[in-house]
Amino acid sequence: MPTKAISPARDRLQSRLLVWIVVPVLSILGAARTVGLLLYAPSLRTMVFESVGVSLCFAIIAWRLRAATPAAAATGGVICLCLVYGTRLYMASVMHSALAPLIAVFVLTFTATRAGRNRKAASGLAESRSGRTTSQVVANLGFAALLAVPLGDIFTLLVWPRSNAHINSIVLFVCALAALAEAAADTVSSEIGQAFGGAPFLLTTLRHVPPGTDGAISLNGTVAGIAAAALIAATGTPALGMSFAECTVAFAAAVLGLFFDSLLGATLERRGYIGNDLVNFTSTAFAAAIALLALRFGPYYLLR
Repeated sequence: MPTKAISPARDRLQSRLLVWIVVPVLSILGAARTVGLLLYAPSLRTMVFESVGVSLCFAIIAWRLRAATPAAAATGGVICLCLVYGTRLYMASVMHSALAPLIAVFVLTFTATRAGRNRKAASGLAESRSGRTTSQVVANLGFAALLAVPLGDIFTLLVWPRSNAHINSIVLFVCALAALAEAAADTVSSEIGQAFGGAPFLLTTLRHVPPGTDGAISLNGTVAGIAAAALIAATGTPALGMSFAECTVAFAAAVLGLFFDSLLGATLERRGYIGNDLVNFTSTAFAAAIALLALRFGPYYLLR
């Protein structure tokens, strides 16, 4: 496995900062939303119990399958809760929220991580058998969860100052779905590419490099990643009550985010400035930003 350019100390610091910032924010907001609804919205108590229940189940399943460490599984449960609260259609089934695409992300990444494990293990590229760490979970899913809490409104108002509640909901759903689709695309492309992609290459030079090189991509891995993004977008569209045009925006933004991830890896990560967790977190944010800009400045809303 190629040596990482970033120093281990800097890599750990960046990952820890992500965890120290994102996890407390999501935990506090998730707990506050739960307590607030239970105290001041008695009619929504069933919805609260369902949301908390599925989030606990999500965390337990991830832990029992060894898809994540115990701490990472608990973080995944908090992320699930925030996503469900922020995207659940009023008084609808819990599956009419970002829970459906989140489950699809989990299934896809879990399957891709275990595909060709022996090949990846032989080259030192296999995921730890104890599962993904907290920083990896935050790096891939944290930004989507942040969008589901007040950051989503801030994110929208910065570019869309005259938006209304209807537009805010659409923007939140599309941007969160784009971030989830990018996370799935990135993980699936990396895992499939390392196992079955052959000799990868860099976007910046188009030269072949050893598997595991920062920013390296392969044809098979890229195709698999694009297919994963399409599947997540298609899963989230009916769950979030989105149109085909909104689904297309989320999918296209995720694919651009996938290539942006590779570009960051081939430049800043290869120079040792940033680590993989920060690359992944930034790429999900980039996908969400592209979706927002496409909705704001593209021809889409002229057709509504």
